[in-house]
Amino acid sequence: MNAQTKPSPTVFDVQRIRADFPLLSRTVHDKPLIYFDNANTSQKPASVIEAVDNHYRRHNANVSRAVHQLGEEATAAYEGARNKLARFINATSSNELVLTSGTTQSINLVAYSYALPRLKAGDAILTTVMEHHANIVPWQLMAARTGATVKAAPIDERGELIVEKYIEMLTPDVKLACVTHVSNVLGTVNPVKEIARECRKRGIPLLVDGSQAVPHRPVDVQALGCDFYALTGHKMLSPTGTGALWARKEHLEAMPPFFGGGEMIREVRFDGTSFAEPPHKFEAGTPNIAGFVGLGAAIDYYHSVGFDAIHSWEQQLLAYATERLREVPGLRLFGEAREKEPVISFLIEGAQATDLATLLDLQGVAVRSGHHCAHPLMHHFKVPATLRASLAFYNTREEIDAFITALLKVRKLLM
Repeated sequence: MNAQTKPSPTVFDVQRIRADFPLLSRTVHDKPLIYFDNANTSQKPASVIEAVDNHYRRHNANVSRAVHQLGEEATAAYEGARNKLARFINATSSNELVLTSGTTQSINLVAYSYALPRLKAGDAILTTVMEHHANIVPWQLMAARTGATVKAAPIDERGELIVEKYIEMLTPDVKLACVTHVSNVLGTVNPVKEIARECRKRGIPLLVDGSQAVPHRPVDVQALGCDFYALTGHKMLSPTGTGALWARKEHLEAMPPFFGGGEMIREVRFDGTSFAEPPHKFEAGTPNIAGFVGLGAAIDYYHSVGFDAIHSWEQQLLAYATERLREVPGLRLFGEAREKEPVISFLIEGAQATDLATLLDLQGVAVRSGHHCAHPLMHHFKVPATLRASLAFYNTREEIDAFITALLKVRKLLM
């Protein structure tokens, strides 16, 4: 479903949902908060906050290192979160899921542990123009070390990946292909399943940045057919410093550890060290235990609301917000893909994105301005920055109306 299609209204008790999110009731500059920066980080429901608090109050201990009661409780909660997340994305086994600090660490793990040992001069890594820097810079670092190159598939003016060109660029020199599932700037949903199918035909592994997809739609890594899927917890109702890398078992078994230290080993001797089985051989040191307890609670919350209801409501919000923004004089939308998630980037003629965001903040509206960690995409559209309004299922039509009113007001101040 795209932003131009108006979904039929469905019953969704958004006010009941909003009551679960404590921060949404606060004011900013004496105005009710309108939080439209969800692609940056999501707000957290009380159940997640309470799960973290309860862990520290009642179960705080390190994981996998003690046989006492607290240690066993902490380990059970931490591994329980891994199991929940594995089911959430339909992994074959929780052993395919490496718990990380987020997508950036997950992609760097693939870069250093999978790509670096395999790349050589003349090889290439394929990505796209719409990628977040986290799916560009690690590959540039690998290219600089190995003599490989980084190629970027183009997009069209609607903000859609030119899939035929991407497939055409899957030449024999490409040893790893990368693509974002959902653009953090445009909201564009990429056809990952089709891309993965073409990659498999050519024996090229595919890495998917799922940061912006997992908060909005069901993700089934088996059905997608990719080799690696990276995700971030703090964009999906969870604490910061949480995330994961899903990878096919054969890749994890073949990859050497990226970090060395405690708890990723089987035995350490000065004449040689043997490592734990995946995923634990990639999880050196003490993890963000409480954060992952919170992630487990976030997954429970998603299940309690239901992704069908979430997706339907967010698509209604996207369609309504897009329609209302078209009413603003001089406004230019970036990214009008046929299939989108609720992320809208725009500019107003004659106004700087940062000025707009600053004045909107004074009206209680939180939006993001800047390049959104996507410089190549800004270069494509020949702009230095955009304003981005990103919605979540706890947002409302009334907030969109108030946002448009505020936007018209600040536009007048800048004209």
